[in-house]
Amino acid sequence: MTPLARGEHVIHAAHGRGQVELDLGDTTIVRFGHGLEEVLSAELRAQPAPAQVASRGDVQLPLDVLTRLQAELITSINDTWGVFARSRIALLPHQLWVCRQVLREWPPRWLVADDVGLGKTVEAGLILWPLLSRRQVRRFLIICPAGLVEQWQERLRRMFDIRVSRYHPDLDHARADYWNGHHQVVVSLQTIREDHDGRHGRLLAADPWDLVIVDEAHHLNVDDQAGATLGYRLVDRLMQAGRIGGLVLFTATPHRGKDRGFVSLLELLRPDLFDARKPLAEQLPQLSRVVIRNNKQNVTDLQGRRLFHPPRVQAETYRYSPAEADFYRMLTEFVASGQAYASTLGDTQGSQAVTLVLIALQKLASSSVAAVRRALHGRLARLRAATSAARGSRRWTEQYRALEGQAETEAVNALDEEVGEWASWVRLMEHELERLEELVAAADRVEEETKLQAILAAVTSRFEGRSVLFFTEYKATQAALMGELGRRYGEHSVAFINGDGRIEVSGRTLTLTRQEASARFNRGEVRFLVATEAAGEGIDLQGVCHTLVHVDLPWNPMRLHQRVGRLNRYGQTRQVDVLTLRNEDTVEALIWDRLTEKLGRVMQAFGEVMDEPEDLLQMVLGMTSPSLFRDLFTGAQSIPRDALGAWFDAGTGHFGGRDVVDVVRDLVGHSARFDYQEVSRQIPRVDLPDLEPFLRNALNLNRRQVRHDDGLTFKTPEAWAGEIGVLRSYRGLTFDRSLAGEDLSRVVGVGHKVLDAALGQARGLEASVTVLTVRRPQPPLLVYRVFDRVTARPAGERGTLVGVRLGPAPTVLRDWEALLELNALQAGTPGSPRGADLQADVERAQDIVQGRLDDLHLTFARPQVEFLGGIWFQGPEA
Repeated sequence: MTPLARGEHVIHAAHGRGQVELDLGDTTIVRFGHGLEEVLSAELRAQPAPAQVASRGDVQLPLDVLTRLQAELITSINDTWGVFARSRIALLPHQLWVCRQVLREWPPRWLVADDVGLGKTVEAGLILWPLLSRRQVRRFLIICPAGLVEQWQERLRRMFDIRVSRYHPDLDHARADYWNGHHQVVVSLQTIREDHDGRHGRLLAADPWDLVIVDEAHHLNVDDQAGATLGYRLVDRLMQAGRIGGLVLFTATPHRGKDRGFVSLLELLRPDLFDARKPLAEQLPQLSRVVIRNNKQNVTDLQGRRLFHPPRVQAETYRYSPAEADFYRMLTEFVASGQAYASTLGDTQGSQAVTLVLIALQKLASSSVAAVRRALHGRLARLRAATSAARGSRRWTEQYRALEGQAETEAVNALDEEVGEWASWVRLMEHELERLEELVAAADRVEEETKLQAILAAVTSRFEGRSVLFFTEYKATQAALMGELGRRYGEHSVAFINGDGRIEVSGRTLTLTRQEASARFNRGEVRFLVATEAAGEGIDLQGVCHTLVHVDLPWNPMRLHQRVGRLNRYGQTRQVDVLTLRNEDTVEALIWDRLTEKLGRVMQAFGEVMDEPEDLLQMVLGMTSPSLFRDLFTGAQSIPRDALGAWFDAGTGHFGGRDVVDVVRDLVGHSARFDYQEVSRQIPRVDLPDLEPFLRNALNLNRRQVRHDDGLTFKTPEAWAGEIGVLRSYRGLTFDRSLAGEDLSRVVGVGHKVLDAALGQARGLEASVTVLTVRRPQPPLLVYRVFDRVTARPAGERGTLVGVRLGPAPTVLRDWEALLELNALQAGTPGSPRGADLQADVERAQDIVQGRLDDLHLTFARPQVEFLGGIWFQGPEA
């Protein structure tokens, strides 16, 4: 084989076009668009440089040149923005921007702290697609909470046709080599953080992951007293062992109130920039290099119109019936007696257990009489049967505390409801049995709950004809409301979501999966959905609904924000209405009034330090220990009403204080964020339909006829048929994202096997220069590649293409603008280069691009501009 000279242009099947740097005989070092590669010399094919073709005045067939340039531009656009991914939903500017930010350097190391409801799964899919399509990522691991594993698997498949395996511990054993046999895996943090049966050793011994994504990454925490969580330790071990390439963390609440935990998360990503031993204030200037924070108030559509509006919150006041008031009074006295008894036990396990039981009873009562009555009946039955003391005492207390500390809301609520059975071993007070019998009798005298009647009245008067989402803490309350809705609107009008997919309603056992319930509700097949906190995260319910009713108010305001986020999220087209129920005779209502006032003052404080105060409530709440709210609600029971205000102010002195305002302001102010005014010019205004002209040209190039039978129908060209996964023929291919929910295999985007085959063939064409005969002559359109000559830097941004439309006032076009111009052309009759100085045009346009590099916002150390190809135009008289 003839040696290749330095600078000679070659083409490689996998890496595309490049220039020879050094011929080593059997292998050759070639500079491709993404960097240097050493490849087998036999795999290279020499071809003339486009600039040489232009200098000689050689011209090629217009269809060849047009198709090749379209393919190069499509690849450039998608590598940068992921815009041609086959998502089933239209992509938003901030999502494309996040994709570009993350992919600008390799390996990516980012903390994406977008507000809830902005589409983190879409952002993750956009990040993955270009990496998978250009084979930069082969192995990736997604770590998420247990309740979100199925959602990640289903959404990536449905939205992007990315198939991930769900980790099953039973398949991971010493003889299986699980981690090397599965390259795209989603696993729950609760499972993977435990080192059972040598799991971590096998994970550390397996091949490295090209990319790891962690959802709800605030669970990777480091505390001053408790130290690092198991999840943090595992990810840190994988990083230290070189088993993680890129790492992207997602969490809406990255700062949990302590600087060390936050900086430790950043140090996990970029130990070269952050040190958890140093003050956060010293490291704030580096924040924009690792943290992205977008909020609902700033995200827009492509026209710059804001997409989200603050929810419209209304309150419905109701009063207890005499029977309910009597029961509430007796329960308050019962709890007070129990607290007094617990104080006599000192700081013992028994005292802690009594306190937990009383807290559970209070929480149940604040939800509904039905919820607390069930627990009281269970406890009474146990005590009457004199069930013994030792059963599960330590187990119940420790399990409750552990779940509470891990913010396992649904599991804690389930324990609350079983408090009567789990905690029957502990005595709550002297003569408890007699007091409990009186309390249960008072609960049984409540035949109708005024709260539920107030909800039904509101549905009839305020929300007539609407789909309504109800949220409650407990299954007993859920069942009571479902029974009332079923009696009034029919049993088939309501669906439910809870932790185990089962519920007893009016003597019937109902079963329904979370996915089935949400799908039926989003399609409008049922008017009402009654959900527990099992639907509080990781589920979209905005399909046809914009109305939410809080059946009860949780003792942590964070969960209110998460509930509203199920509706006020990407895809919601209407302002969300939220209804809360309050009873001013209860201490819970008074505490909630105080909390609302306090949060209002916090947001007012943000208005004083920020030009546009945004929805930062979730971040403020995320910095607050849940125990603060628990202590407020439980402690308030024993405070006289006239002293409650002063007591509340003393207990919340640090909640939302100036230190919190300062931390949130600094975090948001120093994070990278989408700004429509700054980046709107860069965001590509192209979508899947802009791929159709290329695919038609590619089929025409292969002499394949195309029919339009409810989409594109054709027989696959022989040149594409050898690619894995390419079918012999296609029927009804479409570029309409909205049809992806019906059959994603019909939707064409980058990653579809037949389009990838077409792009591969077209990019391998030698054609680069042509003259096209047109009715009206126009200035030539030339395309250039801009890349970085320095390869010893993080190889993220692989280069970009730009177009130049020459003429009296030359125009520099971004890659997507150049594609749109090429899409408007018809590859017709070839012309001749007579009367045109092709070489002079190439050099002139290259100088123009060189002078406009700053406008491209590239991160290159030594950018180089290279002519890729061009089309000249001449009239028919020529």
